[in-house]
Amino acid sequence: MKVVVDLNRCQAYAQCLYAAPGHFALHGREALVYDPSPDESARAEIERAVHACPVRAITASPDGTSAGEAA
Repeated sequence: MKVVVDLNRCQAYAQCLYAAPGHFALHGREALVYDPSPDESARAEIERAVHACPVRAITASPDGTSAGEAA
């Protein structure tokens, strides 16, 4: 799966950290670090993070498609 975070849109509310703690982390107070290619087994957690983001900065898609592109 492919995960993309629009770092210009991200406001460091950190809701993704609570939804998927093994896949998102803050480095310092505002720098988000994440795995852009998590294993497919992480899909449920990543989807929770996508929906938890109050500014909708996170998108996720299956491998082989662009984020936001229909599979």
